Amino acid sequence: MEATTETRPQPATWRIVLAAIFDFFTAFWVFGILVATIFGGKTESGFNLAGGSALLLFALIVAYFVIFNKYLGGTIWKRIFRARRS
Repeated sequence: MEATTETRPQPATWRIVLAAIFDFFTAFWVFGILVATIFGGKTESGFNLAGGSALLLFALIVAYFVIFNKYLGGTIWKRIFRARRS
């Protein structure tokens, strides 16, 4: 009995880079607005975070990348651009 390994073609580098940039901005704005709403920091033009709330924002961004890539098979924009590596 022969084991077959199915290899998917690797995605183009531009897809991976563009997905990472879009993921960062998406996570930054979504988590930024969320943290600013909860802890105060919303402004007319967006949000302004400092100190602990800013650290929480960056921790959430890192957690987004780790959790989505490790446990969910890729981030939102990697799925949209089909930029997941096999």
